[in-house]
Amino acid sequence: MLRISDLKLPLGHDAEALAPAVCNRLGIPERDLLSHTVVRRAHDARKKAAILMVYTVDVALRDETAVLARFERDSQVRPRPDTDYRLVVQAPKDLEGPRPVVIGAGPCGLFAGLILAQMGFKPIILDRGKVVRERTKDTWGLWRRGELNPESNVQFGEGGAGTFSDGKLYSQIKDPRHLGRKVLEEFVKAGAPEEILTEAHPHIGTFRLVTMVECMRETIEALGGEYRWQHRVDDFDIETAADGARHLKGLHLSTGDYLAAEHVVLAVGHSARDTFQVLHDRGVHIEAKPFSIGVRIEHPQSWMDKARFGACAGHPDLGAADYSLAHHCANGRTVYSFCMCPGGTVVAATSEPNRVVTNGMSQYSRNERNANSGFVVGIDPERDYPGHPLAGIEFQRKWESLAYVAGGSTYAAPAQKVGDFLAGRPSEALGEVQPSYRPGIKMTDLAECLPPFVLEAMREALPVFGRQIAGYDHPDVLLTGVETRTSSPIRITRGKDFQSLNVAGLFPAGEGAGYAGGILSAAVDGIKVAEAVAAAYVGDGV
Repeated sequence: MLRISDLKLPLGHDAEALAPAVCNRLGIPERDLLSHTVVRRAHDARKKAAILMVYTVDVALRDETAVLARFERDSQVRPRPDTDYRLVVQAPKDLEGPRPVVIGAGPCGLFAGLILAQMGFKPIILDRGKVVRERTKDTWGLWRRGELNPESNVQFGEGGAGTFSDGKLYSQIKDPRHLGRKVLEEFVKAGAPEEILTEAHPHIGTFRLVTMVECMRETIEALGGEYRWQHRVDDFDIETAADGARHLKGLHLSTGDYLAAEHVVLAVGHSARDTFQVLHDRGVHIEAKPFSIGVRIEHPQSWMDKARFGACAGHPDLGAADYSLAHHCANGRTVYSFCMCPGGTVVAATSEPNRVVTNGMSQYSRNERNANSGFVVGIDPERDYPGHPLAGIEFQRKWESLAYVAGGSTYAAPAQKVGDFLAGRPSEALGEVQPSYRPGIKMTDLAECLPPFVLEAMREALPVFGRQIAGYDHPDVLLTGVETRTSSPIRITRGKDFQSLNVAGLFPAGEGAGYAGGILSAAVDGIKVAEAVAAAYVGDGV
């Protein structure tokens, strides 16, 4: 088969128009086209008056060799790549030693556990939180009643932080082995809509993610995997050999149990601050890494649809409009949009008492009143929190604690209208934009809970973004603080074998270890690390 990319048709085209477009692109009669399958569908809205649908299509032809020869210098007509995933090894029937352990049941841990199970290794999966439906009840406890469970919330529990998000399934990682395709296919098997296989920006939404992670858990258990819920890892048993080499031997659990473990996937997510402290105390090599802080910015979704699509706003092939923005400021900072949630809500995402953290969430329909995204400023260790690999955590905690106080010390979030923010005055009342944050907001001055350099950069960027998207900097647009968990503040360094640089048997993985950012990239990293664990067991390279 051949793959044709960048095939363009007008918005609202007939369903039958694709085959003639393929033949016209290749210069062949329709009788020579045996079949065609859409691989990817996107839209090009740079010209609002002439929005185009853009396709990547796999085609079977009568004479593919002749056609390919005519397009040998055309990068948009190529042989179809092999995207099938193949297990790199199978567990030996006489496998000795402790079973592999995965710490964390978020996207990374989920796929590490799934791949290990599919290879026959029967992993043990530990998570400090609860199964997803019990966890959902605890999360609603914070959103509805202001009651936080530090071990079961937006950050901790089955499905990880990605469960309460937009469920975006795209990333900018390099993926030459098409592992992202494996992730999407497993999600479809678990109940995700098949369109995620073809949409350029696929998403699932929270409610569907809940049922999917349950289905995938059942698959792992059917293959011999074992889950242990409310089992937090409190310490790591690391043995030092005569030659100075250090090896992981086991895990001390919050239940009081000791679990022998010599191959452990560490997929704890970016908010496992207590685990990071324990790892540092045990001498595991950790370094500080950049992340970003800022706020959630909310606009009526209808404003974004009109600004992005013009008269075509509301067309079913376009859906709810999203955006991606960035600006390099005079003070050397970069301001950018992060985790954009069309038709979604701003949610409480703290995992520690007396702190306020915001995040964004959408359902599959993306039909809520507002659009929201992170409006954040990049920071870096050398400039902003030097001196200690865990200093970024304390930096986050400082602003989260101040946000809690600014919000009234009730888990309500501090909020401010853009017009007031730009003028440097506290907000006293809402305007046209109504907040979606639960358990509520308090109108105030965000200068009480953000660093001055962040305020400066955001004030510079707002009118710049307003010139790019009409209404972005409207005076009534709402800013809700604070957004601090954009990515992990640390990296648990690993080698080419995916093991910790100084503790054999420990496999740092995913977003918390500093190797991913989002559901898809975390899941892909989980696959890679599972393969590395399998290779370590059988003593063979992957």
